[in-house]
Amino acid sequence: MKFVAQRVSQASLTVDAKPVSDIGRGLVVYFGVKTGDTEQQAVKCAEKIAHLRVFEDDAGKMNLSVKDIGGEVLFVSQFTLYGDARKGNRPSFIEAERPEPADKLYLYAADKLREQGVSVKLGVFGAHMVIDQINDGPVTIIYEI
Repeated sequence: MKFVAQRVSQASLTVDAKPVSDIGRGLVVYFGVKTGDTEQQAVKCAEKIAHLRVFEDDAGKMNLSVKDIGGEVLFVSQFTLYGDARKGNRPSFIEAERPEPADKLYLYAADKLREQGVSVKLGVFGAHMVIDQINDGPVTIIYEI
């Protein structure tokens, strides 16, 4: 299981030119599920996202989490995080989980993130999404478990 978290001042997500989700200050999290990943890993990812200290405190140090600042998370499924382009020019996605179990773990992780007290907005699993985000920093964290 892998995620890429980017600190943003705002972000929005549309599908077929229709607004689906938007957030203010917080994190855009791209979430990938690998074949064989478990609910236990999803819980650990949710805890990590909720407590990741990437927002500045009054002293200007990255010492606050999205939970601490009352921020929001735009949580987006992205199987391409498991794209492997080491051979040739077309990525292989053989390591990515199949859609049905991946969607289940994606929604499970989102629920666990909400249980941490974080406001979570979702993308649309399997859809072609257009995501507009204003990165803040930029701050980008990659985490794999």
